Amino acid sequence: MDSAAGAVRHPRLDSLTGARFIAAALVFVCHLATAGIFAPGSGAADGLMTATKTAGTIGVSFFFVLSGFVLTWSARPGETYTRVLRRRLVKIFPNHLVTFALAMAVYAAAATPLGTAVLNLLLLQSWSSDPSVFLSVNGASWSLSCELLFYALFPLLLPLVARIRAGRLWWWAGGFAAAVMLLPLVATRLLPSSPAFPAVGAWLDGVSVEGLWFVYIFPLSRLLEFVLGMLMARVVLSGRWIGLGALPAAALTVVAYVLGLYTPMLFTAAAVTVVPLALFIAALASADAGGLRTGLTSRVMRRLGEVSFAFYLLHGIVLAFVGERIAGAAHPLTTVQSVLVSLAALVVGLLLSLALYHGVETPVMRRWGGPRRVADAAPPVGAQLPEHAREGALPRA
Repeated sequence: MDSAAGAVRHPRLDSLTGARFIAAALVFVCHLATAGIFAPGSGAADGLMTATKTAGTIGVSFFFVLSGFVLTWSARPGETYTRVLRRRLVKIFPNHLVTFALAMAVYAAAATPLGTAVLNLLLLQSWSSDPSVFLSVNGASWSLSCELLFYALFPLLLPLVARIRAGRLWWWAGGFAAAVMLLPLVATRLLPSSPAFPAVGAWLDGVSVEGLWFVYIFPLSRLLEFVLGMLMARVVLSGRWIGLGALPAAALTVVAYVLGLYTPMLFTAAAVTVVPLALFIAALASADAGGLRTGLTSRVMRRLGEVSFAFYLLHGIVLAFVGERIAGAAHPLTTVQSVLVSLAALVVGLLLSLALYHGVETPVMRRWGGPRRVADAAPPVGAQLPEHAREGALPRA
């Protein structure tokens, strides 16, 4: 990248920051449905289970597409491979190490073999198709195993994405979206249907273990969504955005959410929601770049979005702790009591997230995530995005 490109600073994506918490909250309510806080077999438990089938999958898919989008949007000129990777590792590993230790202390130590614990600690668990491995310790951390691959490949993918001519960006984006949508068909045709998840009254009843792993957990499969996010960032930066507003894009995402309630789980995992999510993220970024208000840029939403990563890693531990206490109680909770306990778990999770964000994530990023005074020895790997050199490529209000 040249100096002219480096001088341009793209607008802050405050709407996407606020939307991050919505995605994390969707994952929270998804796991709330299986935490045992609501009495099994009750109308409230069954209704929550039905309504949240799409919640966790759409939240995770949002984060994967968002990662590619934001990293491309904020790519800095002339950065070395080691510099980019170091900043991303400093972002995810401190929070992961703290929540790994907390999960081991609260419930996982006695039931986790040493080898499995090591794989989880190193964020390599998602390369295994064994649920006892990829969902081990702090179950939510499986997605960080995918993110680790994304971060390792991003400096190598960016020059390739930058070479795509602006007029062909939509074709490439459509191709990657189509690949995501075809994954369930590949899994259904080529992977064994057994072993399957046991019938326990949840969304995964009877779903192929290998199929779910391939579609939902396997890092190379989820890499498709990350690259789609990169392509959508270039679409907006190049001025090729179609002008779809944030509200219509949000409506499309809601429709996809509802559709996911009725499709087979392998399709719900990402296939039915990936296109609306990609459009929604690009629409929010376009609105921010054009100075338009979206309702997600308030101080409260930005604040919640900032702690969403910490909340994502902590919420499952809080729900597991609360669920174990309730499961051991003599009498099941009433629906009102379950709602109150759920709200209490949400508040506790947010308070712990604030502590993790301010006590670990922010100090570590300030200490090791910023630029060094001495340049890294490795040569730069970034490639200039053609649109970066002129502000006129950004959408206007």
